[in-house]
Amino acid sequence: EVQLVESGGGLVQAGGSLRLSCAASGFTFDDYAIYWFRHAPGKEREGVSCISSRNGSTSYSDSVKGRFTIARDNAKNMVYLQMNSLKPEDTAVYYCAASIDCSGLHKHDYWGQGTQVTVSS
Repeated sequence: EVQLVESGGGLVQAGGSLRLSCAASGFTFDDYAIYWFRHAPGKEREGVSCISSRNGSTSYSDSVKGRFTIARDNAKNMVYLQMNSLKPEDTAVYYCAASIDCSGLHKHDYWGQGTQVTVSS
């Protein structure tokens, strides 16, 4: 069974930090790029970051660049999103998803169930 399971969300004050984790199983993790998306109420889903499958190249949306860091551990089938200097506008449900690469041109084959991040002002 394919699974992506997010964890690490919670309530934090503005300026604080959280680290999200995405645990993958049931597919060849090394073959997939992993995205982090977020979806806030009343807003469109936003692609936050992506890390490629093999060389670990990364990309970030302008809204999080310089504050968030994505990393992966292929030995553990894990992807992490370190979120620093959090702002109230970062409040959303965060999802990880798997795709062939980080080009944004391919469908996302697998999705997690999401983890809530709430940043208070």
